[in-house]
Amino acid sequence: MAVREFRRAPRVLPLYARALAPMLPGASRLPWVAGGGGEVPDLQLTLADVRVDRRSLLEYSGVCGFLGRHHLPATYPHVLAFPLHMALMTDRSFPFPAIGLVHVNNRIRVHRAVGVEEPLDLRVHATPLKEHAKGATFTIVTEVRVGEELIWEEHSTMLRRGIGEASAADRAAAVALPSLMEPNEWRLPANLGRRYARVSGDRNPIHLHALSARPFGFPRAIAHGMWTKARCLAALQAKLPDAYTVQVSFRKPIFLPARVTFAQAHEHSRTSFAVRSGEDEAVIHLEGTVSR
Repeated sequence: MAVREFRRAPRVLPLYARALAPMLPGASRLPWVAGGGGEVPDLQLTLADVRVDRRSLLEYSGVCGFLGRHHLPATYPHVLAFPLHMALMTDRSFPFPAIGLVHVNNRIRVHRAVGVEEPLDLRVHATPLKEHAKGATFTIVTEVRVGEELIWEEHSTMLRRGIGEASAADRAAAVALPSLMEPNEWRLPANLGRRYARVSGDRNPIHLHALSARPFGFPRAIAHGMWTKARCLAALQAKLPDAYTVQVSFRKPIFLPARVTFAQAHEHSRTSFAVRSGEDEAVIHLEGTVSR
């Protein structure tokens, strides 16, 4: 695997400009535009000695609902690594444009609590393409280390839509949830996508405003999937151990503004949770589990 080392985090806004470039006529002929076809590159991007900015962390925690602690929220290393994700998916060797990919699953393994003051080394690569009922998927794998100790890892599975039809088993799995208790209602404002974009760096146009979401087929801006996951973990924060795995599947987009419900159920060392539409509980936006 080829390795590309960064001395500082890539700037995200220029990477979004690069990500949007394939939408322009004739852009495929530009040498720096991704989307030339082929396989996912066997490439690892690294960034060493990353330091957490406490003010940025505080702002992120406020948007997502985390209480102040001496350790990072489980989803915050995703924010630190996001510039590397964008750099990878906008690399000329990447087989398709980053804009239009769908984040379908996300799994985070917290090996131990991550201290706010710890210097972090980030490593990011993508897995080969796999066939999917609705196209093809690949997974962005992120590792966070302190020295040689692996303390946090993430698998973000992305769908590149193509020709295909989900099987009956796939459709059944999408709605198979345990009996959940303790429902809570969340009211999500229209500007939530812009607020989360400011603290996460994820400025995908589909999240920012109805006007920027419509060219991509959405009638209104949609909430970030990783905000939804973070908000769920914030709701579970008091019950989380120091080491655990949290897996979520993103089902239906949340159109902003919105009213949604969060519910959870606990059994032994496993917690199940889901976010549903506040208008129609049959509509599932996210479902997930926390396990030791």
